[in-house]
Amino acid sequence: MNDDGKNASSEGYFVLLGFSSWPHLEIVLFVIILMFYLMTLIGNLFIIILSYLDAHLHTPMYFFLSNLSFLDLCYTTSSIPQMLVNLWGPVKTISYTGCMIQLYFSLALGTTECVLLVVMSYDRYAAVCRPLHYAVLMNPRFCHLLAVASWVSGFTTSALHSSFTFWVPLCGHHQVHHFFCEVPALLRLSCVDTRVNELTLLIMSSIFVLIPLILILSSYGAIALAVLRMQSTTGLQRAFGTCGAHLMVVSLFFIPAMCIYLQPPSGKSQDQGKFIALFYTVVTPSFNPLIYTLRNKDVRGAVWRLVGKKRPLHS
Repeated sequence: MNDDGKNASSEGYFVLLGFSSWPHLEIVLFVIILMFYLMTLIGNLFIIILSYLDAHLHTPMYFFLSNLSFLDLCYTTSSIPQMLVNLWGPVKTISYTGCMIQLYFSLALGTTECVLLVVMSYDRYAAVCRPLHYAVLMNPRFCHLLAVASWVSGFTTSALHSSFTFWVPLCGHHQVHHFFCEVPALLRLSCVDTRVNELTLLIMSSIFVLIPLILILSSYGAIALAVLRMQSTTGLQRAFGTCGAHLMVVSLFFIPAMCIYLQPPSGKSQDQGKFIALFYTVVTPSFNPLIYTLRNKDVRGAVWRLVGKKRPLHS
C-alpha cells in the first residue's frame, strides 16, 4: 500500500479494507450477504409490482410503501454489489469518483428514508385518528407532494454534506476501514482537524434522525391513544397490525443509524461501526417486505386476485 502522504484523489482510488482482518469469514459473509441482497430485490420488487397491478392497493399507504421499497432497492444497490466484489476477490479498490458517487447516494437515500418514514407515520395517524377526513387529508396530489419532498430533501442534503466531506484533505494512506464509502470512515483518513466536520455530521444527524424519530413517536403516541378508545376488536387488531409493522421498520432503521451518526468517529471502534453498518445496509432492507406483507390481509388478497383465484374463506 502507498503511504507516501499523497491525497487519495491524486492516487485515483481508495482501498476498502472491509472485513479483510477476518479473511476466513469473507466467503461466509459473501454467501450470507448475497442471500440477503436477493431477498431484498425479490421482496421489494414484489411489493412495487403488486401495488401497481392491483387496484385495491392504490391507496396512500401502499403508494408510500412502494416508494420505500424502491428506496431500499436503490440503497442496497449503492453499496452491496461493490461489497460482494470485494469479498469475492483479492482486489478491494474503488475509484475516487466511485467513492464520491457511493457516498452521495448512500447519504441521499438514507436521509430520504428518514423523511419518508415520518410521512408514513403521518399517513397512519390520519387513517386512525382522522378516519372521516382521511380521503381529504391524504388526497393523491398531497401524497405525491410528500413523496417528492422526501426525495428532494434527501438528495439536496446529501449534496451539501458529501461535498463538505470531500473538501477535507484526505492525506496519508488511502485505506478505508470499511466496506463502503461512509462519512465517519472517510473522516478518519484526514490529516487535518475534523471537529467542524464531526459537528456538522452531528447537527445534520440530529435534524434527519432525532427529529424524524421524535415526530414518528409522537404520531404513534396519538395513534395508541386513539386505538385504546376503539370499541371494535377488528379495528383494534388491524390498527395495531399495520402500525406495529411500521414501528418495527422504524426501530430496525433508526437504532443502528443513531449508533453510527450520533457519536464522533473516534467514539466507537472501527469493527463495531462495520457490523452496525452491515445491519442497516444489508439486513434491514431485506426485512421490510417481510414485515409489511407477512400477515397483511390486503397483500394476501391482492396475490389471490392476481393469480385469478378467490380468497379462501378462512383468510
